Amino acid sequence: MPNLIHALRNEITRLAKKEIKGQITALKAASAKYRRDIAELKRVTSDLQKRLAAIEQQERKRAKKPPPSELAAGTRFSPKGLKSHRARLGLSAADYGLLAGVSGKMIYKYERGETKPRRAQVAKLVAVRDLGKREARRRLALLKQ
Repeated sequence: MPNLIHALRNEITRLAKKEIKGQITALKAASAKYRRDIAELKRVTSDLQKRLAAIEQQERKRAKKPPPSELAAGTRFSPKGLKSHRARLGLSAADYGLLAGVSGKMIYKYERGETKPRRAQVAKLVAVRDLGKREARRRLALLKQ
């Protein structure tokens, strides 16, 4: 009898280990997937925090400057200045217009002196005039998305 009890115990133990191994394998795979997902979420969160910090820094700089409408009040428009700034940035009239919120055709008309921009457009042009080449390209990429 002891032999039968011993054999049954060994068989039950073997079957239990087999069942547990199957369940543990699935749990290990799920756990590894969750760890990968958590690591990806941490990377995304870190990237978003960096972007947010950059945006907050830009907003702090903008808050120090007077609004464009106040800048435009005492600003004179020069077609030659607009043309030279667009050339300095290396942008087409359409791209420059996208940054300024007007069409490329209007940019050409402003540059040739055919039309003068209104105060609202002068304010937008003043805002674009303060941009450097890198910042203009970065904003243009964001606008085209």
